[in-house]
Amino acid sequence: MSDTELTVTMSGGGVADARAVVGVLEETFGTPAQRPRGEDSTVRVATFAGEGHGGAGRTEAGQLSAPVTVTVQGTPEAVRRASDTLARSFTARDEGAASGDQEQERQLLLEP
Repeated sequence: MSDTELTVTMSGGGVADARAVVGVLEETFGTPAQRPRGEDSTVRVATFAGEGHGGAGRTEAGQLSAPVTVTVQGTPEAVRRASDTLARSFTARDEGAASGDQEQERQLLLEP
């Protein structure tokens, strides 16, 4: 697994909220290999496999229509970068983390 490989799972809110979350992460991780789709979906997934600009990312992503639970999974470095990027762009509450041998998972609640 590369240092930039990341899977993002989102629940709550609408597809526009999921796209806003992905848009913020694109600054750090580049264009996702998979984007969230489907208005009828209750869980949306995006996967990133490349390197983005590596900058600080956006500081303001706009207002979410509802709370969105986001789970980021990947290498510890990718998860840290994603968590930091989301916390700078949204009102975020850390809901916990789990670490494996080479992978980490963190859950955040993004609030409108």
